[in-house]
Amino acid sequence: MRIPFTKMHGLGNDFVVLDARIDALPPLGPATAAAISDRRTGIGCDQLIVLQPSDVADFQMRIFNADGGEVEACGNASRAVALLHGSKASVETGGGIIAVEPMGDGARIDMGTPRFEWDAIPLAYAMDTLTMPVAWENLENPCAVNVGNPHVIFFVEDGTAIPLERLGPEIECDALFPERINVNVAQVTGPASIDLRVWERGSGLTRACGTGACATAVAAIRRGLVSGRQVTVTLPGGPLDIEWTEAGRILMTGPATTSFIGSFEWTDYA
Repeated sequence: MRIPFTKMHGLGNDFVVLDARIDALPPLGPATAAAISDRRTGIGCDQLIVLQPSDVADFQMRIFNADGGEVEACGNASRAVALLHGSKASVETGGGIIAVEPMGDGARIDMGTPRFEWDAIPLAYAMDTLTMPVAWENLENPCAVNVGNPHVIFFVEDGTAIPLERLGPEIECDALFPERINVNVAQVTGPASIDLRVWERGSGLTRACGTGACATAVAAIRRGLVSGRQVTVTLPGGPLDIEWTEAGRILMTGPATTSFIGSFEWTDYA
């Protein structure tokens, strides 16, 4: 069975998109998702995205990290999917229904409202999520925010000095985070600007993480580290514009593009 795919990326965070809204795919499990995502023996991507019908939105977006684990949300993939769909749409995700709108060479995504309760992150036990009384070496007192998926954010003087490739997997898998966690290291560079590096749960260091940018902007606004409710978050792959509206919604605007299209034999990865 030959399966068409579209390879896309948002700021270098790359995806293999399978469109099963009309023609259904065979059953897809973690092993197949990981095999397709493998950069040496598969097509290669940070996330595998599967589009399929939905009973509650225009369509559903399922998201598999490179390790094969299914996750709730992906901001960069949402922009890519908006571009692929070509018009405004409501999209069902594991983290809730989002609204996507293509704009020029990218898209604006209404990511919904953030959650701050300790059991909504979730954490293993109750604590203040605005200034958490925990530390890993020099990374201390982070914020925790759930924006459809869970994030912990550390504000530091120099984000490039943090050995995130070493501390990221340790924090991701700490017992404090029963569903693991995305790890963000943020440096405030101006009244409305932040530099950000992200260790992404199940994928590792990434050039860009849309939900990480959203969570970091919200955390900075809550802490009063930036002025106003609009922030430009610059990741290694480039900038995203994040607005946390007075109504509590997170709006993310940024680019996405198609890299190439192709097809593969399902049995090669099943």
